[in-house]
Amino acid sequence: MKPMNQHGFVRVAAAVPSLRVADCAFNGERILAMLARAEQQQVDVLVFPELSLTGYTCADLFQQAVLQSSARDALEELVQRGKDVFSGLAVVGLPLVIDDRLFNCAAAIQGGRLLGIVPKSFIPNYKEFYELRWFAPAAQAQSRVVSWDGTAVPFGTDLLFDAAPGGPVVGVEICEDLWVPAPPSSMLALGGATILLNLSASNEVIGKAGYRRQLVQNQSGRCLAAYVYASCGVGESTTDVVFGGHCLIAENGVLVAESERFKPEETLLVTDVDIERLRNDRLRTNSFGDLRTDGARTIAFTLDRPVPRRLVREIEAHPFVPRRQERLRERCQEIFLTQVSGLARRLEHVGRPPVVIGISGGLDSTLALVVTCKTVDRLGVARGKITGITMPGFGTTERTRQNAQILMRQLGVAAKEIDIRPLCLKEMRALGHRPFGIDCGRLSVEELTARLREVPADRRHDLTFENIQARMRTSLLMNSGFVIGTGDLSELALGWCTYNADHMSMYNPNVSIPKTLVKFLVRWAAENEFDGEARRVLLDIVDTLISPELLPISSDGQGSQSTEHTIGPYELHDFFLFHVLRYGAAPAKVLYLAEQAKFDRDYSPRELRRWLEVFIRRFFANQFKRSCLPDGPKVGSISLSPRGDWRMPSDAVAAGWLSWLETGERVSTLELP
Repeated sequence: MKPMNQHGFVRVAAAVPSLRVADCAFNGERILAMLARAEQQQVDVLVFPELSLTGYTCADLFQQAVLQSSARDALEELVQRGKDVFSGLAVVGLPLVIDDRLFNCAAAIQGGRLLGIVPKSFIPNYKEFYELRWFAPAAQAQSRVVSWDGTAVPFGTDLLFDAAPGGPVVGVEICEDLWVPAPPSSMLALGGATILLNLSASNEVIGKAGYRRQLVQNQSGRCLAAYVYASCGVGESTTDVVFGGHCLIAENGVLVAESERFKPEETLLVTDVDIERLRNDRLRTNSFGDLRTDGARTIAFTLDRPVPRRLVREIEAHPFVPRRQERLRERCQEIFLTQVSGLARRLEHVGRPPVVIGISGGLDSTLALVVTCKTVDRLGVARGKITGITMPGFGTTERTRQNAQILMRQLGVAAKEIDIRPLCLKEMRALGHRPFGIDCGRLSVEELTARLREVPADRRHDLTFENIQARMRTSLLMNSGFVIGTGDLSELALGWCTYNADHMSMYNPNVSIPKTLVKFLVRWAAENEFDGEARRVLLDIVDTLISPELLPISSDGQGSQSTEHTIGPYELHDFFLFHVLRYGAAPAKVLYLAEQAKFDRDYSPRELRRWLEVFIRRFFANQFKRSCLPDGPKVGSISLSPRGDWRMPSDAVAAGWLSWLETGERVSTLELP
């Protein structure tokens, strides 16, 4: 079953209209105006505050027949006139007399129909709240349906509003219902609700906004749902309390939108929520499904908007890297400590042996080295027990070689340099290999190096030449001690590592860190853990071209091999990796999201599609490398360890994903030439 649009997004909103206490006609008109405004912004699901047709602070006026009747009339007006103004689902609050009880209710309307009425379950009667003076709790209701203009309308707390096929399922609760130990929304989510609405009247006192925010975030996380919260605004009576019109929208524990409080103007807080992502999380979280309930009554409604060309919600271009500097520093510190803790435990277990690490002067080996240094510091072991080996080859530049040497010296590790070129030359001779067509049988290392520099750029393709160097380095390391791995998550996803070479180690602290985050971790370490010359060289490494340095350097001594030129920008591949593995997004959706994101540079639709195809092909072709990974700590939401998060057959075929990528072009908003 396909979702209501091809990407699973639903546009939701929380509205706080202007209000006059007890003036239902005025309040109804303002709600109609907000409906029209929401329609202009293509909102699908809209929620208003608690008792929004009357105002929350009517007090004993709730028991007056005039107010009760006026509220019903205003709701009738909304039902009839709303169909010409707003095509989505709207939920408003009002008092209703049912079964000779007065209930604090939420009314769901769409298309000229009153779809259902939800009474408030928990009635607060403490501190500044006296609702039991006027309202009965939902448990005292006897009827399950009420008559409205001769039509039977479902009534109760067990209602789910379902935009089938494949659209959102909406559940409703009211204010205090969220603040109790077992909110009704929990059962609604277990019954299938993916969007939870709360009509609220939460007054403002010092510190309450933060607690309210936590409640909304935590409930959305527990329920694996979107939670849309609308609270009464400044139009309410201020006899004893003040209301700030606080609106919040959260998705699976993350706050995605929040309004300013105490605004004199009307508020319409709009964002997009991803119900496809939520359903994917529910599929993976088996403990959520274990509690599934089936007692809810389902009421159908329709949503038929096309996917918006631009989302209101901002799509993070670098999902592994927090944008706020404070949060980024906190994330880097947490990851760094996780790496150190994991490696320390392993070294303790095997008797704190001398460790060895290959130092290339690049990002990954640098991160692994600083982690190892901090690990032995923690264990009370001298850094001299770390042997850093730099192994220059035919593609090593002077910049990376010097950075490797300076870094090892500044960090106080035992430094060793082994020129691998003579060893590689012997192996090429033994194999009868002619690198780039050059007969190297009688050439010296210097002569071969000079000849290699003359190889034209368009002929610099020789996998055997590259693999011999990579495996030679690993052979030297494996015979030198307990090997610390350096490869990162992005390289593993793309298979950008040589099997049984940089792919292997005794323990790899970088194994679940994506390349975009590695750069920030090294920068964080430079700025927070080191100073002087060590800091300078670390920052220079951050600014160095990402390259395996396995192809010959050019005649001017510069590196000729750019990883990102060959396999694509890491910022794109990490974006693809996050959405495909974390949320199971289909290729067409990944393209749509990538078009929304603001990367470090602009990419054309054709470029996005090209590199996504590269990602899919490489990801499927290289599972065999991931099937035998060494141990290493999981630090984020994604891991490719065959013993942890990711189990995939090495001979799985990518045809279905590539086909979806092709057909996705026809329904995507991308305009490919």
